[in-house]
Amino acid sequence: MDELREECGVFGIWSPEKKHLAHVCAAGLTALQHRGQEAAGIAINEDRNIRYHKGPGLVSEVFPAPVLNELGEGQIGVGHVRYATTGGGSALNAQPMVVRHVKGQLALCHNGNLTNSTPLRRELELKGCIFQTTSDTEVISYIITQKRLQTPSIEKALEAAMGEIKGAYSLVLTSPTKLMACRDPLGMRPLVYGTTSDGSVVFASETCALDAVGASFVRDVKPGEIVVIDADGIRSIETHCGKAQPKLCVFEYIYFSRPDSVIEGVCVHDARVRAGHFLAESHPANADIVIGVPDSGLDAALGFAEKSGIPYGIGLIKNKYIGRTFIAPEQSLRESLVQQKMGAVPSVLKGKSVVLVDDSIVRGTTSARIVAMIRKAGAKEVHMRISSPTFLNPCYYGTDVDSTENLIAVHHSIDEICKMIGADSLGFLSVEDARRLAGSNPDNFCAACFDGKYPVAKED
Repeated sequence: MDELREECGVFGIWSPEKKHLAHVCAAGLTALQHRGQEAAGIAINEDRNIRYHKGPGLVSEVFPAPVLNELGEGQIGVGHVRYATTGGGSALNAQPMVVRHVKGQLALCHNGNLTNSTPLRRELELKGCIFQTTSDTEVISYIITQKRLQTPSIEKALEAAMGEIKGAYSLVLTSPTKLMACRDPLGMRPLVYGTTSDGSVVFASETCALDAVGASFVRDVKPGEIVVIDADGIRSIETHCGKAQPKLCVFEYIYFSRPDSVIEGVCVHDARVRAGHFLAESHPANADIVIGVPDSGLDAALGFAEKSGIPYGIGLIKNKYIGRTFIAPEQSLRESLVQQKMGAVPSVLKGKSVVLVDDSIVRGTTSARIVAMIRKAGAKEVHMRISSPTFLNPCYYGTDVDSTENLIAVHHSIDEICKMIGADSLGFLSVEDARRLAGSNPDNFCAACFDGKYPVAKED
């Protein structure tokens, strides 16, 4: 993986009885930690009173046991792990976004990115709204609370707000008495829900978080759907459903989601193995061994080995105690962390012609260091295969590819990139094959960062 930041992760739980939900939220968020490592937050709703804690760092750092205990008991809990998209990485932008308004409190968690946040924010400011953060999540919270003054319920306010906000969003929020979850009408970000044996209802970005808290998967939240849970039970609002063709971000299967998660009925691990199959067919190599860049390239490497018949091996070892390289603020430090977080196995690589599989190349610097590391360990050839297409366009929906300035494939040909990273050959997954990873309708995915076909225009 070449320094691409991933999505945020959201989690929510409604319990029929008051209990310590902060510990449950922390377990769910820890399972989603791969989606964001810059900040974490949890809000607990007890008898209409919302207590919350949030801050920069990993879940385990932000929520030691005393902090979780202090959040106390409640009937509803929501949580968030974050990396910065709109608004940057300020601690003020950590979520949940908790607001107090004339109808009570609201705690909101958001995964995604609005494409019209700038004009909406400007309009709200002209109406007198004062923003405390630079996040588009605060824009959503203002619109919901304003709609609440014009509608009979918070779910109707959310329904009306969805008519104004555009782009990618999966939301989990608690009002004084309800837990709600919704997806944007294109379903660009994943959102699932499940139930536990004690009757609790759980929402999460991925099924791995349901597994972590002992919840059984029920189904994916539909694109455009609002699901509401309160003392009267669970109900669905589908006003915004079925108005557009689904456009799930294809990179959920390539990189963002955990391999053991199931998204829209497809296991992420299986999709990545399929990517390796496609690569072996389109970019074969005469080699002795196939290895993957841990952890994100391992499944596709296994698929390449299966399809090609070349033995699969473990040639790179990851230091589990080093965070992802994007956390480092400076490029030079990020590059040095690559050597700290990964090591090559000489006995596996020495004298071998190696197929090296990774999930993407963004800037190329990390890939060059990994290739050099493998050569230093004794490999005689390195044939790099990438289980995604070339990045050629910015993403406006929550991925940290906001311009073409640092995209190596925009400025160099594949042959040039191959020479720059020091590989003997280089092959990327085609856009057509990327759309086939989940085995469903290939038109149901957004691949705009690869092909420039944006399902929602950026308004700025």
